[in-house]
Amino acid sequence: MFKRNTHKFHLSTLSVAVMGLLSTSAIAQQSNAAQEEDVEQIIVTATKRAESIGDIPFSINAQTQKDFERSGASNLEDVARNVASVSIQNLGPGQSQVSMRGVSAGQIVRDQPGVKEQVGVYLDESVISLSLFTPDLDLFDLNRIETLRGPQGTLFGSGSIGGTLRYITNQPELNTFEGKFEGNLNSVSDGGVGGNVKGMINLPISDSVAMRAVVYRTEYAGFIDAHGPDNTFREDVNDGDRTGGRVAFVISPNDKLTITPRIIFQELDINGFNRQDAFNIFANPYTTTWPAKQLKEREQYLFLEEGFSDDTLIADLTAEYRADIADFTFVYSYTDRDILVSRDASTLSGSVSVDLGFPDAAVTLPSNLLDRTEVEQDTFELRAASNGDDALDWIVGAFYSSTDRTYDQSLPTPGYDSFTDATLGEGTSAAVANGFNADSPYNAFLPYDLSQLAIFGEVNYQVNDDLKLTAGSRFYDYEEEREFISGGLFANGDRQTDGTESDGFTSRFLGQYSLNENVNINAQVSQGFRLGGVNDPLNRSLCSDQDEAIFGAFQNYEDEQLTNYELGVKSSGRGWSANVSAFYNDIEDLQVTLDAGSCSSRVSFNVPDAHSQGIEFELTRQFTDQLFFSLSGSIIEARFDSTVVDGSGAVLGGVEDGNRLASVPEESFAIALTYDLPQPIFSSNSSYFQGSYQYVGDRITQPSDQVAGAGVFTSGVAFGGATGLETTELDLMLDAYGTLNLSFGLAYDDYEILIYANNVFDENALLSLDRERGGRARLAFTTNQPRTIGATFRYFFE
Repeated sequence: MFKRNTHKFHLSTLSVAVMGLLSTSAIAQQSNAAQEEDVEQIIVTATKRAESIGDIPFSINAQTQKDFERSGASNLEDVARNVASVSIQNLGPGQSQVSMRGVSAGQIVRDQPGVKEQVGVYLDESVISLSLFTPDLDLFDLNRIETLRGPQGTLFGSGSIGGTLRYITNQPELNTFEGKFEGNLNSVSDGGVGGNVKGMINLPISDSVAMRAVVYRTEYAGFIDAHGPDNTFREDVNDGDRTGGRVAFVISPNDKLTITPRIIFQELDINGFNRQDAFNIFANPYTTTWPAKQLKEREQYLFLEEGFSDDTLIADLTAEYRADIADFTFVYSYTDRDILVSRDASTLSGSVSVDLGFPDAAVTLPSNLLDRTEVEQDTFELRAASNGDDALDWIVGAFYSSTDRTYDQSLPTPGYDSFTDATLGEGTSAAVANGFNADSPYNAFLPYDLSQLAIFGEVNYQVNDDLKLTAGSRFYDYEEEREFISGGLFANGDRQTDGTESDGFTSRFLGQYSLNENVNINAQVSQGFRLGGVNDPLNRSLCSDQDEAIFGAFQNYEDEQLTNYELGVKSSGRGWSANVSAFYNDIEDLQVTLDAGSCSSRVSFNVPDAHSQGIEFELTRQFTDQLFFSLSGSIIEARFDSTVVDGSGAVLGGVEDGNRLASVPEESFAIALTYDLPQPIFSSNSSYFQGSYQYVGDRITQPSDQVAGAGVFTSGVAFGGATGLETTELDLMLDAYGTLNLSFGLAYDDYEILIYANNVFDENALLSLDRERGGRARLAFTTNQPRTIGATFRYFFE
């Protein structure tokens, strides 16, 4: 009943929005007929064909290279601030998590390798998605970033249940010699200094062969300070660097065949995390025999240096053949990634040591948690698309991928075995090792083998000049096998093999109606899915009896299924454009993640019913020859429609009918203005100012955060004179925040200068809550980058 009423409300709201837009479009069309310049039409390939963005029959955004450069954007989070219905959790470079339209499982962290992504990420034709670790690709020499909102299961498969992001690079050009250089220097408020150097060259080799090469080096400024034992203090511990490039060739022996081989490489090294501690068993105001400390904003407490590294190699090849009957495309991609997360887990080990009755000397041993992910993936796609001018056009294809992913975890803590044997009995450490190294109280080894086969097709029929219908479907067959081996005092000594498999169809039906030459109405029903999996066994030796009873039953979780109902309007005229969509997502078996309390584990489980519904809009207006305005935003309601209870009948972790889904702001918007000076200054060809303001509404990190009393934490860890009964109170509703970004640019014949300030008012936004051992060991918030002022110089040659 609740879902049915909500759906009717959604449709009535949509009708009002659509009627309002249609009337506005008609007025704007009349009032702007005298303007000479149309809004720039962007060509996209979201349907695996080249089409104008206005002709795509669903909600899509494309941010171009010009947009990146003028705004000073340096990463995906910067780009997404002007894209409606996209939410990004910034967990540091290479670790951000993307969700769209409120379809969110909450925060997924590094030790949940079996959880699949909800937004698919592509580099041109190549799949580069990897759950937990969205690739942090450099934006230099990109043509555009396409954001395809809503499930894209038909053409892009699993992992695109919320939508798809596509990085589209500039391709090598025959008979064109050109190049580009970029240098940047920036300073972070109360932080360090960063910058980059980048270069591109497009080089014709012959009439039929050309090369395009890109190289870059970026230095990231840190802004988090770390206290440590013996009053040590280090500044800007989360600095780092990124080095990479790509080399692509185009080989076109005739006008029918084009072959594009390419290699991409990148090394990312970050020396810490954007985390500010709110409570730490070694840094809190309650200890007496251990130095008491109250940490401030953008501060943390560490025994050891931390770090994140990601070495990525991608080699792909795209071949296109234009035959008389159809256009054929073959894509092969090979990905090799080596990711290491090195974390100071001294609070984790120390809290367990207190529970086990170890002496203080054991509690304060430095403990380094190492999470390593190694991935090798091969993907193949072969498709054919009609190329005639008939009313009926079609595309069919097949896709196959094979992924070997190894995840291993260790906790080297020098000297720990001697304390273990002295406290728990001689030989205990050797007895629980299960073949792993000494002085590492927790170890796990998880090799995954995932294969998928898919066959897809889509047809478009132009019924008449005004009406176009589309129908598509994809058959998928997934198989995943996994081993789980663990050892050490904190582990269970597991040795098991399990897996999951799934097959089925995901389809979509779309209609597009041209009301007039300025207004298109589109409607669709589309499906998406996300593969299920198997949770890691709980660390029973760490669990309280209550937590083991609550979370121990959650082992397997099923596929997540989504059906999207959508109605939208795209309208444009001389000097303006509007893209408005309303949607209702009916979600079955939503995969939700909860922190398993004292067990130092996280579990995923299914919620039978949930929904997200909302309205998103992107409006642009060229008010004058000099002034350009854009407004984008979304209003989203994402709620559970089911209640999940534990064995005692109590609501589990806030998963109750009517409660909010995690990580979803109910309101967000961005407004941007660009003003080109009528009389350029400093002898430039053009001079411009640009400003943008982004507002993000309040959010929660996981569903339990909205339960009354959830922000009151008691560690239960008696250490350093603290009893463990003291409470730490936090507001787990992450406050709404806004950021202002400004830039000023000068463009000359062959070079440009940009000066910018991001996060002008130095907003310290809390992005998510990080709980170490359910908050018993540490509580911390991830936070955004402070005010950053920088300058960029670009030089072009040909």
